[in-house]
Parts: sequence; C-alpha cells; structure tokens
Amino acid sequence: MAAAGTPDPGGMDARLDQETARWLRWDQNPLTLETVKQLTAAGRKEELQKCFGARMEFGTAGLRAPMGAGISCMNDLTIIQTTQGFCRYLEEQFSDLKERGIVISFDARAHPPSGGSSRRFARLAATTFISKGVPVHLFSDITPTPFVPYTVLHLKLRAGIMITASHNPKEDSGYKVYWDNGAQIISPHDKGISQAIEQNLEPWPQAWDDSLIDGSPLLHSPTSISNDYFEDLKKYCFHRSVNRETREKFVHTSVHGVGHEFVQAAFKAFDLAPPEAVPQQKDPDPEFPTVKYPNPEEGKGVLTLSFALADKIKAKIVLANDPDADRLAVAEKQDSGEWRVFSGNELGALLGWWLFTSWKEKNPDRNALKDIYMLSSTVSSKILRAIALKEGFHFEETLTGFKWMGNRARQLIDQGKTVLFAFEEAIGYMCCPFVLDKDGVSAAVISAELASFLAAKNLSLSQQLKAIYMEYGYHITKASYFICHDQGIIRKLFENLRNYDGKSNYPKTCGKFEISAIRDLTTGYDNSQRDKKAVLPTSKSSQMITFTFANGGVATMRTSGTEPKIKYYAELCAPPGNSDPEQLKKELDELVNAIEEHFFQPQKYNLQPKSE
Repeated sequence: MAAAGTPDPGGMDARLDQETARWLRWDQNPLTLETVKQLTAAGRKEELQKCFGARMEFGTAGLRAPMGAGISCMNDLTIIQTTQGFCRYLEEQFSDLKERGIVISFDARAHPPSGGSSRRFARLAATTFISKGVPVHLFSDITPTPFVPYTVLHLKLRAGIMITASHNPKEDSGYKVYWDNGAQIISPHDKGISQAIEQNLEPWPQAWDDSLIDGSPLLHSPTSISNDYFEDLKKYCFHRSVNRETREKFVHTSVHGVGHEFVQAAFKAFDLAPPEAVPQQKDPDPEFPTVKYPNPEEGKGVLTLSFALADKIKAKIVLANDPDADRLAVAEKQDSGEWRVFSGNELGALLGWWLFTSWKEKNPDRNALKDIYMLSSTVSSKILRAIALKEGFHFEETLTGFKWMGNRARQLIDQGKTVLFAFEEAIGYMCCPFVLDKDGVSAAVISAELASFLAAKNLSLSQQLKAIYMEYGYHITKASYFICHDQGIIRKLFENLRNYDGKSNYPKTCGKFEISAIRDLTTGYDNSQRDKKAVLPTSKSSQMITFTFANGGVATMRTSGTEPKIKYYAELCAPPGNSDPEQLKKELDELVNAIEEHFFQPQKYNLQPKSE
C-alpha cells in the first residue's frame, strides 16, 4: 500500500484497466472503440491515461472538452452517460417531466477522426430521454444557442440541452444545460447532475439505437420557434421608419458558425436591408478554415475578411457573431480610415444607453423607474451603475457568467420587475428578456438599429460612446490573461496573494498604488463589509480576488472555468464632465503593469502572456 500523498502506480494501473475494460464493453462507436482497442493492445499507458485518467467534470457550464475516445473526452458514450444522469436527475426534480418534456439543439461542429458531431450527440441525447418516455423537442437543423433557453420558456418545458463548444477550438464539443426557468443551471444542480451521471454509467438497453426516435410520438420538431422568436424580437424595434430609410451599410460574419440566416431574418424583422455576409465565412464549417481561433473577442485577427469586404462595399459597421451566435463583436470605420473594434464594455455602454433611452421615450413617467433593472457581471465595466445612479433605475452586479445574470433576471421578472439589459465584458449581451442568456442575434440587429438611428443624426457609434462617457463619467477598461496549464502553480499564485504581507495578510499596495479594499470570492472575505464577509456567492473551486484602489481603480484576477487562463480585468472610473481620457488610459496602463509585475509575477510562475 502506498504512503499517503505518494503515487500508487498499482492502484492507478488497476483503475486504468477497469476504465478501459468497461469502455471496451460499452462503446459501440467503431472509431472510438478501435482507438481504445489499439492503445490497449500496444500497452500505450500514457495515451490511455490521457483518455481515461479523469472523467470530464460536469459543472454549471455543463461540459466542454475535446472530441475523442475515453471518459475525459466528448464522444458518443460520454454523451449517453451524461444524458442518462441528467434524465434521472430531472425525473427526481419534476414529477411532470413526462408531460412537459425538454428541448435539444446543436451547432455545426464535427470531428471525423472520432465520428463525433453535434448533430449525432443531439440525437443520442434525444434517444436517452425518449427511451424513458420523456417528450423531446429536437431541432432538425443547427440553431443559435439562445434559441434553446427561448424554447424552454416559450413552450414551458422542464429543461434544455445545447450541444455546442461556442468559440472553443475546432476539436472541442460541449454540453450546455438550461433549467425550467430559462436560465443556465447553477449550484446545487451541477453537483446533483454530476452524482446522477456517476450512478448511471452503463448504457441503457436502447441507448445506442437512435433510430427509435424517428417516427416516435414523443419526438417533436419545434418548427414554429424561429417564427415566434422573430415576432417577439419585433417588439424591440423602436425606429422602424429610420430603419427603412437608412443608408447605413452593414457587413456580418458568422465565423463559419450558425448565425448567418438568423441574423438575416432579424434584419428583415426590423425592416433593415440585409447585411452583406462575408462569403468565405457565411456557411457553417467545423474546420474554421479562415481563422486561428473562431472567437470574435480576439479582435482584428478574426475580422480581417470582414474589414476587406466592408472597405469594398463602403460599409462602416461590421457585426461578428461567434460560431454558436450567442456573442457579438462590433467594429466601426473611423474617419482616420482605421477600424475600431469596440470592447465588450464599450458595446455594453452603448447598448445599455440605447435600451434605456428607447424605453424612456415610451415611458416618460418617472415613477416607472422604480421597477427597472440592469445587470452586469462583477468583472465588467461599472458604466451601467453610473447611468443608473444618474437616471434613477436599479443596477445590480452578479458573479461572472450569464448563468448568474440569467437566474437573477428570472427572480426579478417573477417579482414584477423589468430587466432592460444585462451584459458581460466577454461580448455577451441580453437585450431582450425573452432569452435569459446572452444572445448575439438580437444584439446584432439592435446594434444595427442604434447605428442607423445615430447615422440619421450624423453621429457615429464612437461619437455617441464619447457622449455617454462625458455625461456619466469615463470608464476606461483593460483586460487580458496569462496562460497556465498547471493548477498547482495557479493555486500557489493566489495563495501568495492571500499571504502577501505575512500569513493571512493580503497586499496593502501594488507598486505605487494603494489598495483600499479587497474582496476574495474564493474564501468569502471582503474587508469593505462590516462583518468582513462577501455579499456575492463564493466558490472554493475557482479563484477570484478583486482589489479596489485609492485612485478609483478596480482590478479582478480570476481563473477561467473553461480554459487554462488566469484572467484580469482592470478599470478606472472618473466623474462626469471634465475627464481627460488620455491621462486615465496612462494611469490605467501603469496600474496594470504594476499588477502584472507584483501580483502575477509571470517569470516566477512561468506564465505565458496572451499572444497578440
């Protein structure tokens, strides 16, 4: 028997043998089965360890991992196992599951070497539920992710599954889960589902026979959903006459994803001339051949083809969705000839201002403001807070991620409140509360209407953003990340911050910058509160510390739930009217440099900076 804390090769080998033996018994996908057979026959323990060393962890973001063989990857068998657990958990939670049912959809991803694809995974998931008598509304073709939470609410279903890896590399797939309230799951459902998966690993008798769903009375095709979504979207069109007459031209890219036809339909719903699609990126392609990363948040590198087309047709605005169309990036041609890609925070300021301004025109009674809310995540710009303070509506901050904003929005709506807008700096926007998640389709067309409205007044998006900052105060932000694949190093870095000035003492300064408050949402410490306890929920499984500085700066360092990154978000806020943005930018750069040097210490911890 191995001593405590030392490796147990025999035990590890025994577990590996057990996992591979079960796999060879249960897997019926010829490609992944053959892969494991060959690795086992050749005794390639290191590769088998990668495939079987640890099961994918089901969290509040569901699953996201490369496609391939083994329990650490997305494949037919792990999809079946995950769905069996989810099905059992839903049966425990909802006595009417077999009356209400669920919705399942998928993006366009595929991985020929393992035979995995989003469509195949969606059909296997549907098979699992239908085999247990649960009705399934299965989309017959690719859809944007926001259509799943929309369908959950619209058809009053008990849950939703979206098979997507969003903007991850092409090898990845994902399994995203929505609860009956239309929002992504939060704790304790993730733990409950995870336990149910472990208890239902052996495939049920009909698990592999996806032909049983064809012709089943329990299989429904939600054919009316697209039409209903765009009818609901029309309610958020505020200036139809401006849209019909605008000369503003738009270029749109779906970055080889699902967004093209849906954004075209959204423009039609708003009576806007359709945007010109980037031809090389218009159709779904799981290889993402024209981009290094299929993520418009990466900025100009992903938008090169969009800029070329826009210059060719003399369009000033580029709209870019990520591959599952739940995020949106916007760029504008400046008078200098340069393209400006708005940050997530800048577009959040523009859309927040626009949705409030448009609502106020329809609701001049100031008494109505007491029931109006906007939300943003704690690592996003505080610009909505500044607008709310001046205009008189409510602003709330949530933890990072739309799962928190979606669930909080649901609570507020159930209390009779109106949630006008929610956003996160990672280019995610909830402009219409009939989807309680980020939605790149509605955000694209609402951004286009905003640009058209401003163009009618000879204003650009950049000019309007400056006007917002002049009225409510400049909010200058800077965010980036370091790459680190070693969880031990990440823990060491954050523990160093918690014991910076001796045991259990956080830093009091960062270089020349004095720290006025610290909130640690891993441990629950917040020295700005009287009892030193954080108000927002805490999580020991993720690292997140926020530093507030005496100069009005705020900086948050946190780990990513889906990528090997330590991210940071910094912002300087200034009072309205007389701010000097260039001086603010200079001061923010100095603050960020100090954070990188003193808190990240990339050389000491061997961190790899974000590649430009």
